[in-house]
Amino acid sequence: MQRFGEKLRLLRKRHAMTLMELAEALEYGSYTRISELETGKKNPTAEFVLSVARFFNVTTDELLKDELDLNVDT
Repeated sequence: MQRFGEKLRLLRKRHAMTLMELAEALEYGSYTRISELETGKKNPTAEFVLSVARFFNVTTDELLKDELDLNVDT
């Protein structure tokens, strides 16, 4: 799960979204928390991981398992 933040940032960038846009899309209160997740300062909740997986149409395994790379066509 150490790569979650890296994967989150990659997905956000691939969709040309800012931190604020992603926070709004996920109905998340603050983009600061997402920034902390991307940099690895905080760990995601299960609810957040599910929201990200649904929003970007990826599996939770792709997000959480460090040995798996994202398989996204964008």
